[in-house]
Amino acid sequence: MRQMLDIIEEDLFRPLMPTVTYMRLDGSTPANQRHGVVQTFNSDPSIDCLLLTTSVGGLGLTLTGADTVIFVEHDWNPMKDLQAMDRAHRLGQKKVVNVYRLITKGTLEEKIMGLQRFKLNIANSVITQQNSGLASMDTDQVLDLFKRTTEEEDAAAAAKKREEKKAAAGGSISQKHILEGLEDLPGEDEYSNLGLDNFMDSLNQR
Repeated sequence: MRQMLDIIEEDLFRPLMPTVTYMRLDGSTPANQRHGVVQTFNSDPSIDCLLLTTSVGGLGLTLTGADTVIFVEHDWNPMKDLQAMDRAHRLGQKKVVNVYRLITKGTLEEKIMGLQRFKLNIANSVITQQNSGLASMDTDQVLDLFKRTTEEEDAAAAAKKREEKKAAAGGSISQKHILEGLEDLPGEDEYSNLGLDNFMDSLNQR
């Protein structure tokens, strides 16, 4: 992104548009100077343009001084571009904001835009009436959703453990009953008359 700003600044503004006044805001701008750059751009109508990257432009900036947003490079993540676009649509904006995208035909940019549309369609299809209200919830309500989910998972796990203990106890009782039933079987001496010799003697007696 910064390289693209360098190209615009060095190959477009300086040689071809010397009368254009502009400011620049990117990752190389010191953090303690960024707010001042934004304030100057919003309050000084003599500044025609603010060059900035989408990464910096999506970090809570308010660019109500802009009435036109031009994307000359596009991110694989559509949310980054949308966040940067929203910087010019913040509260206090009284102008009509026009947004333009510069896309070179037959280049990687077309593939990026196609992927952005695909991701946005997926996101829109996933959002339903049930979860579309998340954006309007306060922090306590969102935390309560996680709390309920955790409690439900804990209750399900506890119920599963109870079932496993019950099944194990049932197996032990059944085995105990079987062992106790063996005590009622006849003793070994009662089977002595069932030997082969006794059986043959009984046949001869007949």
